[in-house]
Amino acid sequence: MILKNLIAATYTPMNQDGSLSVDVIPGYCNFLRNNKVAGVFMNGTTGDFASLQISERKEIVNAWNKCKQPDLFLIDHVGDTSLENAKELASHSADKVDAIAALAPYYFRLNSVEKLITYCSEIAACAPNLPFYYYHIPVLSGANLDMVEFLKRASKVIPNLAGIKFTSNDLIGFREASDFQNGAFNILFGFDEIFLAGLGFGAKGWVGSTYNHLAPLYYEVKRLFENGENEAAAVLQEKAIRFVQTLDGVGGFNGAGKGFMKYLGIDCGPSRFPHSTVEDNVYQSVLEELKTLGLSKWFCKKPTSID
Repeated sequence: MILKNLIAATYTPMNQDGSLSVDVIPGYCNFLRNNKVAGVFMNGTTGDFASLQISERKEIVNAWNKCKQPDLFLIDHVGDTSLENAKELASHSADKVDAIAALAPYYFRLNSVEKLITYCSEIAACAPNLPFYYYHIPVLSGANLDMVEFLKRASKVIPNLAGIKFTSNDLIGFREASDFQNGAFNILFGFDEIFLAGLGFGAKGWVGSTYNHLAPLYYEVKRLFENGENEAAAVLQEKAIRFVQTLDGVGGFNGAGKGFMKYLGIDCGPSRFPHSTVEDNVYQSVLEELKTLGLSKWFCKKPTSID
């Protein structure tokens, strides 16, 4: 399996009372497709999986499954501090999505590749018909392990191992994992702020939260890079970084980024604790600042109709 282009790490839509608002998802699906986003990575960090109940994570999968489209690849993150919960979630998704992924347990942290393989193999076996991706995000999981060694050993015991969602600024490690066995595994780049640097290290597929907001900008960075216009590409990459910094400065990017979706036409509702929900009046100054930075022309656009 080789996934290419932008995959959005999606938000979990909620009502004002904090309950799930899955009725938003069909419009969200068409919004992403309209902006040439190639896939959805649901129930991940951006989707606040750690603040959701198991039943809610299943409900999110069911909702995306109902509006599944051939041009939008669905990946469900099923990782959990409880291996049994992760296996239950994997089994639930086995006939509903195109692939599953799991990050390492993040409280009792894994300290060896052997333990990581045990964890991943048991989860992957619960959805043997689906490609399995390991979600490498050591800054949050604490599992700062050698991904080439993981691929070398895991590939022998996990038949449906497809690749890694590589969310780390270790560009050398990313390239080594990408080159392993002549590119036998799909290594997806997961660090939006260094998207351009990832291109230089061979990235062809990306998973990130800001692809919900700025997909046209990133596709332009990619085009400029491929045409050798590196300075122009760097200017746009800097704008994307300023977008993150601006929203992060009004209560934290996770919550502010989710709330910003409303101004793109997809109301994902409030954030769940510990993330903050930003008031509408704050976004007015944010929008003005982003306009001044020349970012508004790169915002994702809502489709005029739902097909």
